Amino acid sequence: MAAPRTPNTARKVLGRLSLPERTFVADALRAETVGGVLLLVATVTALVWANIPALRHSYEAVSDFHFGPSALGLNLSVAHWAADGLLAVFFFVAGIELKRELVAGDLRDPRAAVLPVVAALCGMAVPALVYTLTSLTGHGATQGWAVPTATDIAFALAVLAVIGTSLPSALRAFLLTLAVVDDLFAILIIAIFFTERINFAALGGAVAGLAVFWLLLRKGVRGWYVYLPLAVVVWALMYNSGVHATIAGVAMGLMLRCTTREGEEHSPGEHIEHLVRPLSAGLAVPLFALFSAGVAVSGGALGDVFTEPETLGVVLGLVVGKTLGIFGSTWLTARFTHAELSEDLEWADIFAVASLSGIGFTVSLLIGELAFAGDTLLTDEVKAAVLTGSLIAALCATVLLKIRNARYRGLCEDEERDEDLDGIPDVYEQDDPAYHLRMADIFERKAAEHRRIAAEQAAAARHGGAEVPGGAGEEDGRPA
Repeated sequence: MAAPRTPNTARKVLGRLSLPERTFVADALRAETVGGVLLLVATVTALVWANIPALRHSYEAVSDFHFGPSALGLNLSVAHWAADGLLAVFFFVAGIELKRELVAGDLRDPRAAVLPVVAALCGMAVPALVYTLTSLTGHGATQGWAVPTATDIAFALAVLAVIGTSLPSALRAFLLTLAVVDDLFAILIIAIFFTERINFAALGGAVAGLAVFWLLLRKGVRGWYVYLPLAVVVWALMYNSGVHATIAGVAMGLMLRCTTREGEEHSPGEHIEHLVRPLSAGLAVPLFALFSAGVAVSGGALGDVFTEPETLGVVLGLVVGKTLGIFGSTWLTARFTHAELSEDLEWADIFAVASLSGIGFTVSLLIGELAFAGDTLLTDEVKAAVLTGSLIAALCATVLLKIRNARYRGLCEDEERDEDLDGIPDVYEQDDPAYHLRMADIFERKAAEHRRIAAEQAAAARHGGAEVPGGAGEEDGRPA
């Protein structure tokens, strides 16, 4: 019976996840959602801190405060440490997520990987094209083409947490996988297009450090006291090489083993991700936002966002480019591979998630700083554009998802129902004969209980005829 169903399952776009994948997605999104709320708090704090006249000077003083060993080329400002140091932790987690998706998640199957990979690529290419065309039309600078290409998964999931928790797991997984692939290509963009000079001696040292890291992992060496100092050395060498230091984080994340062996409940990658993710989502990313999102905001500045070609290109890239790129590529992939959308969803749902992907915050701010390095005024304007575009995308997605919220609640209830109380949702046991035998036993016990109650009530009625409706024991409607 299973064989005939396999082709239909393979041809479904965003069909129901497998139970292990659903569990992993739920755990990952729970941590990211909390991190997104903290990210939102940090962003609001930065905007308030930077825009209150009495506090603005202290914000700039803290952000520009330098510390670190100058002899090692690491005497950096607080804002610089947040962007190059703390974000390396974020990209380390992203590297583990990508490795897991490639070896144990949806991306291990080329047929399943096509959709999120194509959607992520088009979701980056179309915004870049929208920015470039807008900037060229307005005779602006084109080096910011990569700013609107990134999706901030933590912020996007924070919006979902505000909207509600009933979004189907398939859509949540699509958003998560899309963002993981998006992060990979964002890292490649940073490495390829924003590396102006290369110190080959430092780069060689970083590569050698990564090789040692890989060998230690393969030999099964354990202990944070071994890997943490080595990771810091690799990061410092990568920073001094001229290649963005976050590349070291993702490289080490990709080296971790994310498959389980005999006797293991969790792989080393999953275990380390479980330990490091709270540090990334709860500390690293919010602190980066705190020292990166503090831009001066006024009525005139917000008006300039929609008049300057560079800033308008960022807003249109995030709001229009992301939506059209992801939704259009998903629809075309389904259309030309003869796939069918899951019967639980509609294309309006995909459009809403595509608009939600327009929330490009963390990596967009980082790329904005790299693209317009040396031009403080334009950098701040681009940051304001990232905030504006992300806010518009969030509001559009909120409206679209709210319209379908009642339908989502029904789908969520179906996914959570566990009538046989075995800890596994019933939708995952429809092909298991043992499940149906358990349910038959449950219904038989319920039926027996109802028959017992009916018999007791009938016996009571016979012994108390005057209480029986319809006049049992009555004559002509009067008491006997």
